Amino acid sequence: MYRGKFYYEDGSFKLIDSDTFKALKKFEAKTFDMIFADPPYFLSSNGITCSGGKMVSVNKGKWDKSLSISEKHKFNRNWIKECYRILKDNGTIWISGTLHNIYSIGMALEEEGFKIINNITWQKTNPPPNLACKTFTHSTETILWARKDLKDVKYTFNYDLMKQLNGNKQMKDVWTTSLTKPSEKKQGKHPTQKPLEILERIILASTNENDLILDPFCGSSTTGISAVKLNRRYIGIDNSKEYLDLSIRRYEQIKEDLL
Repeated sequence: MYRGKFYYEDGSFKLIDSDTFKALKKFEAKTFDMIFADPPYFLSSNGITCSGGKMVSVNKGKWDKSLSISEKHKFNRNWIKECYRILKDNGTIWISGTLHNIYSIGMALEEEGFKIINNITWQKTNPPPNLACKTFTHSTETILWARKDLKDVKYTFNYDLMKQLNGNKQMKDVWTTSLTKPSEKKQGKHPTQKPLEILERIILASTNENDLILDPFCGSSTTGISAVKLNRRYIGIDNSKEYLDLSIRRYEQIKEDLL
């Protein structure tokens, strides 16, 4: 399945310390049932934002440094192309982003053979204020859900479960939650960490128990923690040992909590 060495491996939870492009090429074709990706937003351009009531830099790291339009789109096409190869024909991919990268991602998905199923809007109830006062407050992110553009191939969508979780009403494509809770950051912080609530909904909607899920930019492995809670298998890739070690601490905590 993977022609390489894992940084951490414990049952159904595995982590790879590698550049994503190198790691993706080491997987066999049609390996994964679902992929969730939260790729760089290319936001780190020396601006400012608000965190915890304080003015802070928007810079998150070298991995998020601003690129030209052509560089950004080439980056997105390359990793999405590899994801197409290693995703099962009946699998789906979810990709999170903001206005800074999501339009490139949408185009790259279609160019690489995917068909977009839904455009989910994640509405944040407590977004950071807009310090510059030159735009509307940025309070949403987009999550694109896509499948391979193949005929006569059914993908997994647990419609009845989503309806049940939504008070027996059809679930809409606007999901409203708070930002990541402090209780989910006890083992450390990642600058783009997503709430467990969002990933749990994604996993419940588009996978079944024991399915294999990939996160090619795993960060603190919210995808993996959600997968463990819901009895799915997980592989995460990151090139930062700091965040891989944070992922391990989170995993060990949730494993203890589930005992």
